[in-house]
Amino acid sequence: MDKLAHYRQIIQTLLGEYAGYKSLNPNIEREFVCDTMSDRYLVVSFGWEGSHQIYSCSVHMEIKNEKIWIQRNLTDIDFAEELVDLGVPKTDIVLGFHSPFKRQFTEYAVS
Repeated sequence: MDKLAHYRQIIQTLLGEYAGYKSLNPNIEREFVCDTMSDRYLVVSFGWEGSHQIYSCSVHMEIKNEKIWIQRNLTDIDFAEELVDLGVPKTDIVLGFHSPFKRQFTEYAVS
């Protein structure tokens, strides 16, 4: 399996599993959005609390230039470490939620 297909499979497995966890609020649904054409992967939560609409993106990953970019992670799960545990080298993971300046101080790729 080539690198891109392997990374797609890993992300789909990780985020698909996370999206399957039930929300503590029974009125909120969690959904995995997978776009393999542009390599964008999101987990969104949506629903209603009374008359207030709930919508948020808790996880957003992309594959760009053969690297996995974690653009957003509002969970307790360290998805970067999960990726490493699944065989993705740290040099292929970019913490996109950090500024370009700050990325140089992480143990992951800068871009």
